[in-house]
Amino acid sequence: MRLLVVDDHPEVRELVSSALARDGHHVVAANTRREAQDLLAAGPVDLVVLDVALPDGSGVELCRQLRVEGFHAPILLLTAHSAVDRRVDGLDAGADDFLGKPFAVAELRARVRALGRRGAIPKQLQVERGPVSLDFLGRRALLSGVEVPLTSREWSVLDLLATRGGRSVARAEILEIVWGDATEGAASLEVLVARIRKKLGDGLIRTLRGYGYALGSP
Repeated sequence: MRLLVVDDHPEVRELVSSALARDGHHVVAANTRREAQDLLAAGPVDLVVLDVALPDGSGVELCRQLRVEGFHAPILLLTAHSAVDRRVDGLDAGADDFLGKPFAVAELRARVRALGRRGAIPKQLQVERGPVSLDFLGRRALLSGVEVPLTSREWSVLDLLATRGGRSVARAEILEIVWGDATEGAASLEVLVARIRKKLGDGLIRTLRGYGYALGSP
């Protein structure tokens, strides 16, 4: 795969680039948002490893911009372990996975392999499920034509489920991506799903007992 690594710390950029190159990938690297955009314009990229904090802008905002422009390849965000809000913002912006700094190189390589096997998944900008209409770009949820307010984390869960269409998503994966830790937030996830159902109807999210959740059938 052709990978783009974006990080303004030379040591991290070199570490990530070298590790992924040893796995047989063709790696190009940038240390600013502008350099990343230039490299993306120069040729196709199969996956992006993107730091959240860049000297000339936010990696989250770059992620959001790429999704709006129709870039569908996986994006792996590098962020601090404690920055849960940033993880939620990143998911809202269209990120596919997160890795907290400092990280183990072996885990980075494994996450890149997993995203590479999955490939590009077009982000759903509009989802219709019965009387429910979800506009992910405008962050508007309608129930029978009436707008319903949703929290950022509710949007994050729905966004993750929407990327899989009707396929199920494991509870541990939802917790890891939305809460930043698969061992935390389990009770909060149950409450959040119940709250979404109360707002938008029971049929929007299906429970797969003992596994996780999925969007209901169109």
